[in-house]
Amino acid sequence: MRKLLLAFLALASLTPAQDAPRKIEPTWLRRDVAALQEQATDITTPTCHYTPVFGEGDSESTLPQTFTRFGVLTIDANGACKPATYPRLEELYFVRDGAASLQYADETHALAAEDFTYIPPTIAHTLSNPNAQPVHLILITSKVSPKTTLAPAPKLTVANLRELNEQVVGGHPTSVLYKLMIGPRGTKRDRINATYGIADFFLMDFAPAGTNFPHHHENAEEIYLVLDGEGQMSAGSGMDGIQGLHPAKAGDAYYFRVNCTVGFYNADKPSAKAHILAVRAYVDYPKNWD
Repeated sequence: MRKLLLAFLALASLTPAQDAPRKIEPTWLRRDVAALQEQATDITTPTCHYTPVFGEGDSESTLPQTFTRFGVLTIDANGACKPATYPRLEELYFVRDGAASLQYADETHALAAEDFTYIPPTIAHTLSNPNAQPVHLILITSKVSPKTTLAPAPKLTVANLRELNEQVVGGHPTSVLYKLMIGPRGTKRDRINATYGIADFFLMDFAPAGTNFPHHHENAEEIYLVLDGEGQMSAGSGMDGIQGLHPAKAGDAYYFRVNCTVGFYNADKPSAKAHILAVRAYVDYPKNWD
């Protein structure tokens, strides 16, 4: 027994009294969009500016597994972006304000405030602004799995939020209503049904004290952008299962990893409205689980 005790003490003497702090990947990220700086990308020009929120250009760009870009694209008056073609990326646009012109292959389409559209892989496209005022868009780019067979590119569809009726989504409280904008090809739930890996692109409209109950997705990551209002974002949880609550205001963006708790509680005040733009994308499971 004495020999075993001495051997244990000798081994313990080789171990630091306290391990140095080790950084691990967070389960969620928060960004204040107003505080972010623009970055150069393959589409930016002196009149086309990209402000990264998550993904490429962000300080933790490797955390999202499927999303490659989520950010704000600003095109100056009479400005233009560089053309782009992505063999294995799909792209979403949502016009926050202003108006733009979208070149989609050989077609040209006008985009107005609250328009949204989908760009599939392999299609050459670019944006310009022929107007006297700048335009601001939300740009989302997501990977398409190499295992996925690409279908022929569809004709471009441009839709507007004002066209959509709000609805309750099964399994969610009636105090939050949804506008279902873009979803997977082969389905009929969304206004535009065309994506490969993007599961949902939607708008949530919260009543006073409205709630999107905390939940998680076992095979998807998600991003929330608070367009207006304020409340508490549910992000992550502790070992006791109690959700983590964080103040959320207009302009705050949250990224949630696979299996991370996500939810939102609107302010409990008369006439307190809140709108959140959200996108969710599937994440491929690895072949080997070690």
